[in-house]
Amino acid sequence: MPTDLPPVSSLDVHGVMPLVVAVDMGYGHIRAARPIARALGTEVTLVDQPPLAGPDEKKVWDRVRAAYEWTSRASQVPLMGRPFRWMLDSVTDIPPLHPYRDLSAATRGVAALDRLVRRDLGRGLVERMRETGAPLVATFYSPAIAAAAAGLPNVWCVVTDSDINRIWAPLDAARTGIRYLVPSPRAGRRLRSYGVPEHRIAFTGFPLPHELVGGRGLLALRRNLAARLVRLDPSGAFRRDYREELAHFLGPLPEAEEGRPPTLTFAVGGAGAQVELARQFLPGVRRAVEEGRLRLVLVAGVRAAVEARFREELHLAGMEGILGAGVEILRADSMDEYFDRFDATMARTDALWTKPSELSFYAALGLPLVFAEPVGVHERYNRRWIRESGAGVVQRNPAAAWQWLSDWLEDGTLAGAAWSGFTRLPKHGLYRILDQIAPQPPAGEG
Repeated sequence: MPTDLPPVSSLDVHGVMPLVVAVDMGYGHIRAARPIARALGTEVTLVDQPPLAGPDEKKVWDRVRAAYEWTSRASQVPLMGRPFRWMLDSVTDIPPLHPYRDLSAATRGVAALDRLVRRDLGRGLVERMRETGAPLVATFYSPAIAAAAAGLPNVWCVVTDSDINRIWAPLDAARTGIRYLVPSPRAGRRLRSYGVPEHRIAFTGFPLPHELVGGRGLLALRRNLAARLVRLDPSGAFRRDYREELAHFLGPLPEAEEGRPPTLTFAVGGAGAQVELARQFLPGVRRAVEEGRLRLVLVAGVRAAVEARFREELHLAGMEGILGAGVEILRADSMDEYFDRFDATMARTDALWTKPSELSFYAALGLPLVFAEPVGVHERYNRRWIRESGAGVVQRNPAAAWQWLSDWLEDGTLAGAAWSGFTRLPKHGLYRILDQIAPQPPAGEG
């Protein structure tokens, strides 16, 4: 078990290990569940797969997943994708929060989910919880809503976006037994507007991987950030301007990183959306990679088709000869392997180019984000939150990627974004969530 975490025994609730569940809907919900499950010494259970999902329920989930992934990819097609972007936006719509008002009225999505729960959506999960007495930690709304509707106690819902649709709260939100753990203050305000009582909402932050944070003392995070800032600041201007702050929080920066090229990681979503960007930016970064001024990682996740597309684009850009020498493709055969390799890659990544998904929260690691176009309204809110925190920037013309990237390296934009993410965004989400699930007794008490 990772160090600097409470012992597993202290995290049992009523002597039973919590059931940590997610759904296979892209990577985001599993990415949030995995650090929690690891800290507890258990596994992530997928509620949309057997044995928790029976044949009929699995068919429902398969249809929803296929529709979401197809619409996500179609929405990124130039011109022809506009109707699908509108469709996706309508499904993920989040009304303006201000002026503050009562937003608790049920939407069509809330009513539809309530009907599905009454028709036994989540029945396998509810039966498992009743048999074992296990508390529930869910990183998707429907398992938490189904468990609470069945009258089960000890239900936590970990929110995975900085702002959320009404569907995250049940029909009668004011009477819910769910305890929400939110990654941003705005998500908490949003839940209150939906009718969830304030005492059922706790601001924790997103559950970042323990291996990248390094415990409550942030040991791994500080070490990685110290090296990253040297690589992101080739002129040394940022380090000179902030030398006192850097010395206070990070100590001496590693001189061995001086002159080493920064690593840019490009990650597409779990649905494979935006893989076509590679065709636009690869020719423009070719010379920088060949000359050793930039290293590039292309993240294909667990999708062989995305890896094949990356290889095709590298061939078209004349870069297949430097694959493995300046360019690498991250593709794994399983989710566990993918997340392990992705987190290891993040430890040495200097800038992450991705859509504003749950990876937006990785900015808290001192990792500057370059945002591709959002897919869905919730991702637009994620992007806005990170930009307002100074921790991310929006991509410019992909064909000129090296030009604007090199400008941002020279003028300290990326180094400044890394520092803003570290200083302004919540980093202790995993540990705060563990504290909420099983509060530690005061010193001296058993």
